[in-house]
Amino acid sequence: MNTEIQEILREIRKGFFAFRNGIVADKLRKAGDPHSMIMGCLLVDVSAIASRMQETIHDDGQLAAIAQELWNDTNSRECRLAAPMLYPAGDMSLEQAMQWSQDIETVEIADNLCHKLLRRINDADTLFRHLIADEHPLIKYTGYRLLLNLLLLGKVQPTPSLKAIVETENEQADQPLKSLLNNILEDIG
Repeated sequence: MNTEIQEILREIRKGFFAFRNGIVADKLRKAGDPHSMIMGCLLVDVSAIASRMQETIHDDGQLAAIAQELWNDTNSRECRLAAPMLYPAGDMSLEQAMQWSQDIETVEIADNLCHKLLRRINDADTLFRHLIADEHPLIKYTGYRLLLNLLLLGKVQPTPSLKAIVETENEQADQPLKSLLNNILEDIG
C-alpha cells in the first residue's frame, strides 16, 4: 500500500474519531456487535466522510483500493460501513461482490453493503440468486436484502416463481430474515 493511500486512510479514521459517539458504541457492544473497534458513528456521519473522500479523489482505481483497505479492516465497524460507500460499483466484479458478501459480520453491514454498493453493480441479479441459495444465515440474509433493493429499483420483476421462493424461505426463517422476507412479500404483492 502506497503512502498516499495510507495517509487517506488515516484521514478517514480521524473523521470517524471526530464523529465518535460513546453512547451508540456502548449500545452496539451490548447488543453483540463483533467489531473490536466501534466508534459509534451514525451512518449519516460515515456517509459524510465517504462523500468528502469522493469529492477529493477522482481516480476510481484509487477509490477502489481505499475501499478495499477499509473493507479488509474487519475489526472496525466504521471502516466496514464506509467501504461500500467508496467502492465504484462499475468496477466491482461478481467474484469480488461474492467475497465481500461472504465476509459480512452483522445485519447492519449487510444492509449497508446492499444499499450503498451491491444493488448498483452490473451482476446484481446474478449475485442475489447465488446468495439466497447459500446456507449461511448472514449470506442468505444479504441475498434477500439485495433482492428487496432490486425489486424497489425495478431491476428485478416480481414473478410468481420468485414469490414462491420467498414464501418457502419465510416458512422456516428466523428473525431478522423473517422480517425482511415479509417486506419482500409486501412489495411483490
